[in-house]
Amino acid sequence: MPVTKVTRNYQITIPAEIRKALGIKQGEYLTVELRGDEIVIKRAKRTWKTYRLGRKYSLEEMERMIEESIEEALTWEE
Repeated sequence: MPVTKVTRNYQITIPAEIRKALGIKQGEYLTVELRGDEIVIKRAKRTWKTYRLGRKYSLEEMERMIEESIEEALTWEE
């Protein structure tokens, strides 16, 4: 079983064999859950909205997109 160490900034490194087995890449998001006395780390299941570059958006569309992004960010933190 691989072992990792908690740094002074409370960070851990996921061992290479685990990262490779799960295909975890740099920049991916993971969720962390407490189950009794265990820490469970899973790949976050999240879809990202994309907007077409070069398209002209109205002020109302931009405001709506900003509001939606804020709402999504708040639910993401829960």
